Amino acid sequence: MKRKSFGKAACGIARSMDILGDAWTFLIIREALLGVAAFDELVERLKIPRNTLAARLDDLVANGLMSKTPDPADRRRTVYELEPQGRELWIVLLALQQWGNKWLFANEGAPSFMADRETRKPLGALKACSRSGRAMDLEDVTMVPGPSATPALKARFAQLP
Repeated sequence: MKRKSFGKAACGIARSMDILGDAWTFLIIREALLGVAAFDELVERLKIPRNTLAARLDDLVANGLMSKTPDPADRRRTVYELEPQGRELWIVLLALQQWGNKWLFANEGAPSFMADRETRKPLGALKACSRSGRAMDLEDVTMVPGPSATPALKARFAQLP
């Protein structure tokens, strides 16, 4: 069963999920952030079916999150590397990891955490800040229409507090 495409949706979250809305995708990106580049190593580390990995990598390459090049050590093999927009997802993975460690590992403690490379100390909890630097909570934010907002979206957001 083919899932619905959100690639044309008038929402940054929906369009992002059209590319990233699969658990395997985030796990592949996690491994790439850790320096794993070879197809076979991804299969081994993730225990992912080869056809599933190939499909997800093709999608990531097609959407510009990763690049695919011949392995300099063995030109018959391929290596995958994150492109700048793929590398930027580290902050999304940090948010997911911090949420998971807080809510899913509360009793036993975190199995891993992102840390400052220099000090090896955990990164602080992510917080949203206004442009002036004021810490923001959910109650402090709202959605507003952007430059490409449709009239319907503008009307919807006009009703928000």
